[in-house]
Amino acid sequence: VLGSVYAALGTKVTVVEMTPGLLPGADRDLATFLSRSLDKQLHKIYTGTKVTGITEVRNGLQVTMDGDGLADAEKTQVFDRVLVSIGRRPNSAVPGLEKTRVKVNDKGFIAVDATRRTDDPFIYAIGDVVGEPMLAHKASAEARVAVESIAGHDVVFDPQAIPAVVFTDPEVAWCGLTETEAKRQNRKVEVAKFPWAALGRAVAIDRPEGVTKLVVDPLTERILGVGIVGSGAGELIAEGVVAVEMAALASDLKLSIHPHPTLSETMMEAAEVFYGQSVHVYRPKKK
Repeated sequence: VLGSVYAALGTKVTVVEMTPGLLPGADRDLATFLSRSLDKQLHKIYTGTKVTGITEVRNGLQVTMDGDGLADAEKTQVFDRVLVSIGRRPNSAVPGLEKTRVKVNDKGFIAVDATRRTDDPFIYAIGDVVGEPMLAHKASAEARVAVESIAGHDVVFDPQAIPAVVFTDPEVAWCGLTETEAKRQNRKVEVAKFPWAALGRAVAIDRPEGVTKLVVDPLTERILGVGIVGSGAGELIAEGVVAVEMAALASDLKLSIHPHPTLSETMMEAAEVFYGQSVHVYRPKKK
């Protein structure tokens, strides 16, 4: 999940990642918390680095790497074991599929419409084989739509937010529009962050490393996206999914009383930060 190659040297683990940082799909401010944690646990993390070769030698596996900043001595190393994780591709080469009207695109994904029906009206497809995101909960939601469509109901698969969770420690989770995507789209957004170090429950359980952020439309104050990194982020992101899916405003979160002391308070606190009304984090009040 974290990188192109994991290589174990005894009890020491080295991660080699081809992209400039870990978790390229997540916002950088979320991934930073995980990077800090892993820096303390792992032997070495190489980012912006490619594995160019793996050769079996007498005492293990010799790995050659290429990347900016690598010292000559680091470019060739020997490890006990190597785990390669470079992504997935759809297994759409189903025997007999060519005899149907089902179409497969140039990336190998099966083409479907909003009901998950293929170009063959008698065949539906769901899950990883129809495209990103390749997540089990997305496939389950697609399955419901497909079955209801087959039963004759008027339904479509059109979610506003599909949560993504990286089950590391700390966990990283996000849904809806990310800050990175907003920048790529040249879309104006306002970001409100609440650091877990300012949260009583996080301090009490000794897990202050984390942040909850809201990506908000500055004109309508609608919550467009939510990002969380911290202990149990995968559980907390569900509230963010509801907020994005229901087109909630930041004020809706701010005015929703959350139980204290809990980690879920960070959602309410982040909304208070947006309005400059947080009692735990200073930010000038919105005019």
